[in-house]
Amino acid sequence: MSFLPRLIATAAVAGLIAAGSTVTGPGAPAAAAPGADALRFATFNASLNRGALGQLQSDLSTPDNAQARTIAEIVQRTRPDVLVLQEFDFDAEGRSVELFAENYLERGQNGADPIDYPYSFTAPVNTGVPSGFDLNNDGTVGGGDDAWGFGLFPGQYGMVVYSRHPIATEDVRTFQHFRWADMPGALLPDDPATPAPADWYSEEELASLPLSSKSHWDVPVEVDGRTVHLLTSHPTPPTFDGAEDRNGRRNADEIRFWADYVSGLRGSAYIYDDEGRRGGLRAGSSFVIAGDQNADPLDGDSVPGAADQLLDHPRVNPSRTPSSEGAVEASELQGGPNDEHVAPPAQDTADFAEPPGNIRVDYVLPSRDLRIRDSGVFWPTSDDPLSRLTGTFPFPSSDHRLVWVDLRV
Repeated sequence: MSFLPRLIATAAVAGLIAAGSTVTGPGAPAAAAPGADALRFATFNASLNRGALGQLQSDLSTPDNAQARTIAEIVQRTRPDVLVLQEFDFDAEGRSVELFAENYLERGQNGADPIDYPYSFTAPVNTGVPSGFDLNNDGTVGGGDDAWGFGLFPGQYGMVVYSRHPIATEDVRTFQHFRWADMPGALLPDDPATPAPADWYSEEELASLPLSSKSHWDVPVEVDGRTVHLLTSHPTPPTFDGAEDRNGRRNADEIRFWADYVSGLRGSAYIYDDEGRRGGLRAGSSFVIAGDQNADPLDGDSVPGAADQLLDHPRVNPSRTPSSEGAVEASELQGGPNDEHVAPPAQDTADFAEPPGNIRVDYVLPSRDLRIRDSGVFWPTSDDPLSRLTGTFPFPSSDHRLVWVDLRV
């Protein structure tokens, strides 16, 4: 079966990003600008989702939205070359993508230099798309929990890629419609009230149910004659379900998809994209897996080993883990669930004060052939003037932090 999603990409002639570092306080900067010989990839769950269709576009139509200004300043302070923004509502014309660039990123915020991304990419997602089925088995059909991915309207919690370097739009692959049941050994949920295995979803539901709660994208970025494949997705949170653990299992398999995709012909032969092309990433290709995976390797509610499918993958560069001093400070001040965590608090990327506490869910994972020069999480300590950008609940920006990795390409 072949699917043809509507892809939206923009490209225009534009100036280069202003050079130089940004000093954020009396100590070390939260994120100095990347060096001249480094390429910075970043992911940021920016929480720019809204509660109604068209509301984000309305909010971005003027340069006065406080949250959008704060998100833009964080981007300007960290200056990624390639940026994935998640929880950014999709609209079919791509107008929100343009408005955020024109009214926020390209306008200096609070003394930060403007930042220009000549290229961008977005595409439809499964969140909020009605399934027509009772996927949560509560006896009724309709609402966000019965959409192909949880959402109140089609496109809620979408994604966008911004890039300083050209995107090979004609070579982008999307996997919005890849069926979960077509993954060999899929962790399909089981109804604990029946003796049959893996029967939470009916055969009719499984015939259409996609693996991806939003989408999976392979976005090739051209950097000085070399292609780096940005592999981005935003798996469902492994919570908000019952004993069947349907969201936890889906989360684990959404993460597994990229592990298989970069594993060569044998591991990825079952995969097909939305245009019907089969197989995964060509052997030897450079890649960066980036996004909110909603799974911590040691803490939280995800299926054990879910994140390790990427972290321990033989093709992923394990040499450096992004971290911050701000995450350590927040863990100590907030206490609660954080006191029981096993993972180092410096590696946390999300500020979840209530259970599961602050955990690592946002990742930028390059292939082994890409040398990591530096990395970090934009989480300033409270004595840093830029801590106003992250703050405490209710957050001025997002409950997630921007995560970045500098690569020598």
